[in-house]
Amino acid sequence: MVKRSAPTGRTDEELVRLAQAGGAAGREAAAELLERWRGPVYAWCRRFAREHELALDLAQDVLLSVYRSLGSFEFRAPFGAWVFTITRHRCIRAMRPVALVRDDGAEMDELRHPEAGPEESAEGRIREEQVLEAIREELDPQEQQALWLRCIERMPVDEVTRVLGVESATGARGLLQTARRKLRAALERRGIAIEEGDAT
Repeated sequence: MVKRSAPTGRTDEELVRLAQAGGAAGREAAAELLERWRGPVYAWCRRFAREHELALDLAQDVLLSVYRSLGSFEFRAPFGAWVFTITRHRCIRAMRPVALVRDDGAEMDELRHPEAGPEESAEGRIREEQVLEAIREELDPQEQQALWLRCIERMPVDEVTRVLGVESATGARGLLQTARRKLRAALERRGIAIEEGDAT
């Protein structure tokens, strides 16, 4: 596994241990660690948000969460996978639809008609929830992360391998094949038709 290292040559894990020890050296290590991950976190947020300003705000929130949670990092997974998980959860929360607010001054004739009818939109949401439920229930956390990084984030397989710290000979490729096979089988068992884009 390729680990990110600072000009000083220290790995993420070494910097985390220094940060957890506290003191001036710990604060410097934390700052170095956050600076190192600032670019990747912003890139992940930008893929979710599609807007520069919103992605910057999300990335700042993520880095603040990472900083506050450094003391609880237990080294059970690669640091990059842990940072990605925090990023994904924060972005998913931010992308949830905002509750509609009643506007008595709005004229119904002025509202744009959606491209898809309500039935199609509802069916799409239900299907999406069914697929997400199958992913949560049938795949282990690493398989879920690998599938998300590859299929949603469009991250290259080599980068998925690095972020998740997969050390097998095939890297993340074997992990992704297993995840896709399990997901297809789960969807078939649940009677959910497999369409273009599912488990691809």
